[in-house]
Amino acid sequence: MELPEAREDDFEDETGADSDELYEHHRIQVDKGQALLRLDKFLMDRLPNVTRNKLQEAIKAESVRINGKATKASYKVKPLDVITVTLATPPRDTDIIPENLPLNIVYEDEELMMINKPPGMVVHPAYNNWSGTLVNGLVYYLQNLPTSRNGEIRPGLVHRIDKDTSGLLVIAKTELAMSYLARQFFDHSIERTYYALVWGVPAQPKGTIVGHIGRSAKDRKIMAVYPDGEFGKPAVTHYEVLESFTYCSLIKCNLETGRTHQIRAHMKYLGHPLFNDATYGGDKILKGQQTGSYKAFVQNTFDVLPRQALHAKSLGFQHPTSHEFVFFESDLPDDFVAALERWRQYGQVLQDRIQA
Repeated sequence: MELPEAREDDFEDETGADSDELYEHHRIQVDKGQALLRLDKFLMDRLPNVTRNKLQEAIKAESVRINGKATKASYKVKPLDVITVTLATPPRDTDIIPENLPLNIVYEDEELMMINKPPGMVVHPAYNNWSGTLVNGLVYYLQNLPTSRNGEIRPGLVHRIDKDTSGLLVIAKTELAMSYLARQFFDHSIERTYYALVWGVPAQPKGTIVGHIGRSAKDRKIMAVYPDGEFGKPAVTHYEVLESFTYCSLIKCNLETGRTHQIRAHMKYLGHPLFNDATYGGDKILKGQQTGSYKAFVQNTFDVLPRQALHAKSLGFQHPTSHEFVFFESDLPDDFVAALERWRQYGQVLQDRIQA
């Protein structure tokens, strides 16, 4: 089976941690005849589009490694050394217009800020969404956000979540923070928790979904799970059922990896698509009897929550300067809360009928 070629701008990423799409990972093996040369100078020659300041900050943040180990800018590169570099990837567009947009800032210091993104807001400018994005608002709020290549990337943006996914994003305000956070996302050491409302109730209250995720061979706009690993990239999602409503359930997902649409694709693969996720078939009645009253209840709940039921609940990571572990949580947005309350009430009605 042959898959169509992937393009970076085909998707937004609910997890923001897919290293091949969000970060550029260079791997350089030094020639046998290479003379001893400072690491930063060597990389300036090999990566001409990256500034020396950015390289030095990346080295300081341990995003540059020699033979798998972090080092200093003054390290003298030796023949046959293997150098790996992780940097943020530039977007396709370069002209970002500052806009005075409301930003829900839940935390801010000199190095970073935490944003609670509302549903419906696109993270960065792209085709058909050149204005009104989070990045447009960030450029206005912080005129000198760090960039990864001569001003040609999403300012300060370390990761992404989908337009219709709500929740927490971390924004880097300095070059050091950008590199330091990018390394943690690349190494999958960031702690990320999502809440999702899914159709049905998983057979196991806790579990782990393992299966490569790659572009669907049938529809290039969605991602598919390849359990045998014949396509895609490794993906691991740990889930736990928090609450059951007979026909739907609230689950918590912790991501070991971060692939494009990972939770949405993995939950569909498990047989429990996200509630009202049109892309993955969750915008239809998948559980429950097809009575008129039930159909009306589900449709009304779709209207209350007119998007996939997914929220980036928490984010934990090592701070770039204090090196302490910091942890942030966000409340569920009003539409998600309203949908949950409707399902709680309906679930109670079903239980009362069973006990009667």
